[in-house]
Amino acid sequence: MLLKQGATCVGRTVMDELGFGVTGENLHCGTPINPVSPTVVPGGSCSGSAVAVSAQLVDFALGTDTTGDLRIPASFCGLLCFRPSHGVVSTLGTIANSQSLDTIGWFARDPRVLHRVGDVLLPAASGGLKEKKQLVFADDCFELLKVPKQKTMHIIENAVHTLPGYQPPKHINIGQYISSNVPSLKEFCQHATKLQGGISALKALCAVMLLLQRYEFKANHEDWVNTVKPKLGLDISTRVLQAVNFTDDNIKSLYIVRNEWRAALKNLLKDTGILVLPTMAGYPLKRNSRKRLSPEFEDRMYAFVCIAALSGCCQATVPLGNHSDHPISLSFVAPHGSDKFLLRAILDMYSTIQEQLVFASKLALRPVINNDIGASELLKEKGNNSFKIKEWSKAIEFYSEAIKLNDTNAAYYSNRAAAYLELGRFKQAEADCDKALLLDKKNVKAYLRRGTAKEVVLNYQEALQGISGML
Repeated sequence: MLLKQGATCVGRTVMDELGFGVTGENLHCGTPINPVSPTVVPGGSCSGSAVAVSAQLVDFALGTDTTGDLRIPASFCGLLCFRPSHGVVSTLGTIANSQSLDTIGWFARDPRVLHRVGDVLLPAASGGLKEKKQLVFADDCFELLKVPKQKTMHIIENAVHTLPGYQPPKHINIGQYISSNVPSLKEFCQHATKLQGGISALKALCAVMLLLQRYEFKANHEDWVNTVKPKLGLDISTRVLQAVNFTDDNIKSLYIVRNEWRAALKNLLKDTGILVLPTMAGYPLKRNSRKRLSPEFEDRMYAFVCIAALSGCCQATVPLGNHSDHPISLSFVAPHGSDKFLLRAILDMYSTIQEQLVFASKLALRPVINNDIGASELLKEKGNNSFKIKEWSKAIEFYSEAIKLNDTNAAYYSNRAAAYLELGRFKQAEADCDKALLLDKKNVKAYLRRGTAKEVVLNYQEALQGISGML
């Protein structure tokens, strides 16, 4: 299909043996070098495809995703990727790992390429353009990430704030939602040790995903493994043996949980919702570390990938730079069958997300020394005193000087906005409130003052939306 639309096949790429790994290492072919961070593994199982795109050898590459095989290397190599809804893209011609989880997806550096590949591979009926969209943030997952929200959640919130068609975002504890809406999951909680500082229900969902993979892999390949006795890397060999030796009399429960979770996620997102969460909670291993994967490491690797994998929903992964020399990426999950809707949303958001990343990095590159903090606070107080005696212009001068010394304090912008309102300079007031809210989403005064500015210039709808966002 891709060749008919003008794509060129460059070659085949290395992957973890049997599509059964997460690091990207291969005992027989070696480990592709991660272009964005050569000292760490590229992630797997589709390591070669991710590296080929990240190294700009190709515009896009195909891969399979069963339990994170696309999303993990996309996160490690700083790439976009798309895992389609289960069953939407045909897997004809592939050897199944776990047919209830297997999908065929793709990597790209450019969202336009990501979208174009989707136009070719996805059927026309797979969730097209919709006027309204609403992001739903999985707050408990962001807490597990241990990365400042200014580098993750706030980037996305600020980006969609300026885009048309987005309703005010929602926030949810996805672990609690799973516990309340997937009743058959309770019997698997004994398989799930609680994640450190994390969510036991989410870990139980991971357990079901891995048990389902083992059961189906055994059904597909037990005879071959026992006959051929293939030489495999240590971690892959461990996974294969776990699968081949898998015994469980209650297989039906695995499929019941899968069906309940897909229905629950559909009910949460409806037709226009998009769940936002970190792609992964863990960081990549050092290259050639010779360390075996610990259960704790695998817990972090799988913490969030099971949400789309087990439900069969579509997921797009977007890189967000680095934190503490480790890559960050967020993922967007839409209901099963909403693939084109999700790809279009990523295309619409991407450039604005990049602008917000640049803005956030500039703030981070300008540290404020203690002397500046003291001086800026003094100037703010002088501005407050001028405001009290109705010397609005003088107050603006003081607030402006404070901002020059410390441009990361939301209160300075919010206070200057109040003075601009008194002078009837509504556009300047609105701009200052926007800056204040970029720095502090909970600045109530900035919401109110921005609403006043928009109302005065007859922009009633936006004023109402701004105040609703505060509520």
